[in-house]
Amino acid sequence: MARYQKAPLADGKRGTALLQNYPSVKCVKDNTVHFVDGTSLPYDDGLAKDFDHALQQPDMEDHFRQAYPAFAPIEPPALNFDPGRFRNDALLKKLYGGSQEEIEANLVEVNWLPVNEGKKLLFNKRENAAAQLQKVSDELDKLPSQYLKYVKNIDGTYQYRPIQGTSRLSPHSYGIAIDLDNQYSIYWLWDKEYRYVNQIPRAVVEIFERHGFVWGGRWYHYDTMHFEYRPEMFERVL
Repeated sequence: MARYQKAPLADGKRGTALLQNYPSVKCVKDNTVHFVDGTSLPYDDGLAKDFDHALQQPDMEDHFRQAYPAFAPIEPPALNFDPGRFRNDALLKKLYGGSQEEIEANLVEVNWLPVNEGKKLLFNKRENAAAQLQKVSDELDKLPSQYLKYVKNIDGTYQYRPIQGTSRLSPHSYGIAIDLDNQYSIYWLWDKEYRYVNQIPRAVVEIFERHGFVWGGRWYHYDTMHFEYRPEMFERVL
């Protein structure tokens, strides 16, 4: 059974990454994540996992299984290098809403690209997610006009649904993901064979990353239209 190396981040720093980036987290100690409302969740389930097991049943520690290469050059990712695809549903439900009704009550409008006559997008207000997407929009609005075609026509943000081919909720279900125009994107499940080709400009990618969004174009199981608010994956979020 293959084992996958954890991200090069000490356990204490992993706890700090959760604490610093999620206002709902009070502290992380004794293998437990404690929340400001007095509830708690286990951090590490203690199981040794191969890639598929970690993807299907990740604990919070598995969020850090692979280090996200923020601001790195864009190149085809290595086999099964998917930093950010490991998502603990219990944590996401705690952060953003435990049901469709709770999640939808937390959705607010983000004014997407107002300088370039964009539109309103629904995003989760919890844990600063919507505020960070607004910062992304404000920076994208200042880019030269040749970048506009990639970011103006958004394919979607909130949609309550499972990940294709699974029973696990998509990050879109929590209102923390955004898909850019799919005519400039590729997705591994759409392809009959692996053929990584990226069109999304690095300038666009780095704006999202600066504000705590991982990009599906850095995954072996690529999804180049997809950005997802995961601030714990970064050393620093602006």
